[in-house]
Amino acid sequence: MDLHIVGGEPTEAERAAVDELLGAPESGWDGGEREADRDGRSARGGHAARGRRDLLLPALHAVQDRIGWISRGALNHICRRLTVPPAEAWGVLTFYHLFATEPRPPVVAHVCDDIACRARGAEGLCHRLEQTLGPAGASLAGGRSTWVRSPCLGQCERAPAVMVVRAGEVPSAEVLAPVADTAEIAAALAGHPRGEPTGSRLEAVRRSVPQAGSLGLQLLARAGTVDPESLDAYRAAGGYRALARAFELGPAGVVAEVIAAKLVGRGGAAFPTGRKWEAVAKANVHPRYLIVNADESEPGTFKDRVLLEEDPFAILEAMAIAAFATGCERGFIYLRGEYPLAHERLSRAIAAARAAGLLGADVAGAGFAFDLEIRRGAGAYICGEETALFNSIEGKRGEPRSKPPFPTQAGLFGKPTVVNNVETLANVPGILLAGGAAWAGIGTEGSSGTKLFCVSGHVEKPGLYELPFGATLGELIELAGGVAAGRALKAVLLGGAAGAFVGPEALGVPLTFEGARAAGATLGSGVVLVYDETADLADALVRIAEFFRHESCGQCVPCRVGTMRQLELLERLRHGRQLGSVGEELALLRELGQAMRDASICGLGQTASSAIESAMARLDPFQLGGSA
Repeated sequence: MDLHIVGGEPTEAERAAVDELLGAPESGWDGGEREADRDGRSARGGHAARGRRDLLLPALHAVQDRIGWISRGALNHICRRLTVPPAEAWGVLTFYHLFATEPRPPVVAHVCDDIACRARGAEGLCHRLEQTLGPAGASLAGGRSTWVRSPCLGQCERAPAVMVVRAGEVPSAEVLAPVADTAEIAAALAGHPRGEPTGSRLEAVRRSVPQAGSLGLQLLARAGTVDPESLDAYRAAGGYRALARAFELGPAGVVAEVIAAKLVGRGGAAFPTGRKWEAVAKANVHPRYLIVNADESEPGTFKDRVLLEEDPFAILEAMAIAAFATGCERGFIYLRGEYPLAHERLSRAIAAARAAGLLGADVAGAGFAFDLEIRRGAGAYICGEETALFNSIEGKRGEPRSKPPFPTQAGLFGKPTVVNNVETLANVPGILLAGGAAWAGIGTEGSSGTKLFCVSGHVEKPGLYELPFGATLGELIELAGGVAAGRALKAVLLGGAAGAFVGPEALGVPLTFEGARAAGATLGSGVVLVYDETADLADALVRIAEFFRHESCGQCVPCRVGTMRQLELLERLRHGRQLGSVGEELALLRELGQAMRDASICGLGQTASSAIESAMARLDPFQLGGSA
């Protein structure tokens, strides 16, 4: 039976894009020309063909990169090549917002209108684009280009931001940030690149890392001072000494040092890293997998992007150490699809490390094998959840799995898997060189080490800052130059869209896991989004609700329905169209939040109301008086 999506055959360009990735088809059974003598009496493929389903996402990217959108014919060809049921492939394709399923020009400007860019004028920029270029999605330049609104692009320190993607035989992507006016976007759409910023490399990096070049930095020590594309420069700056130390300690010794350091995950969950490594190291199953979660999609977060762009070899070294300690043979970097520069620099770093024998069958001559590859996401916040990430790599919809079993037992492809955030791994070389106990002495008893904070919004010097745990919120904002233009502080969003709002009274809160909890907030992924007295917090809350409604995977009812009802309720409050009294609406909001916390499968639904409820309780964003 020939099952396919109705919509025609693939074009030669679409076939070429897929076949360049997967290799030439071997028979009519996997997308080639049918020959009766060869294909008429027996089928080919079977388990071997189905075992390549994890290439579904790369194949979709291949077509999108070449053509600019994915036709039904192209999808049919991908399904034949990978033996994936078309209905399942369609479910995967439509799961990601960066993939287009209808004809679209090859050049697209993705204009961020999420909370960090919104605080710096993105909504006004979009309105001006509508006036000068036409509505979002309108065909421009004879069908050659268009612009669309986009969720967060992870360029929050340089807001407002735009990503211009160009499809073709040599696809490219360019990030414009900050964008001064619509003419800059129009020029990029017309094929006139912005060009490199003027000044020294250190000056350029300081636009994102104001501390670059300062003494005492740990994770950001090489940012702006060491060429991120040179393995020799990285080694000259002390790179790969930690891997040599790992070989001296042995796998168990490395795990012991990480446990002694009290390192916990920096992606938001704060799970002890050493315990995770220990569980996988003790597993009696092979192969084992190591995954770097670089899909930071929390609005306001950009720390992992900066690390990958400015110090990619440090992440590769940390991965090699983690693989050695846990017995992982293969690794993946699941990279956010909106990070073209990080993808470019990581790809070059991997090639250089492999050529130098630091990846492959015999890493650094130590007798252990480990290699890795990059898998690009395609715009789905939920894939930052570790089990949803597994499904995405495996070529399925990025929906979270129920736990147990936990990833250390049955993760990627059903095998024991270590998943670490980029910032988490970036700490590992320093731990081995300093010693776990000494490293644990930095920070506080409950929060060891240093932490990266993504400061954006209404501050004089937005950017990525590194501080030891224990500095206060006020000290961090002061380090970032204080509230811009001397205005008064209105609120701070801590932890991102899944975090919590606090008011000026929280400036003395210590930035530690325990300090944030005591203040009824969370550090989350390190977001510190500052709002001054002019900010429209009601608009920000509605945008947060829109974000969660858009990003819900839809798998469970509490989240799928709850995020929609939450958005509708906030829209009613914003426009003064309450159903019943304000008090009844607020009670319903709290009930919705409780239902999502209690019954959602994963953290997205469980935290979808956190920031909104905190703002309603502390800040009266809709000017409801005592009713809030």
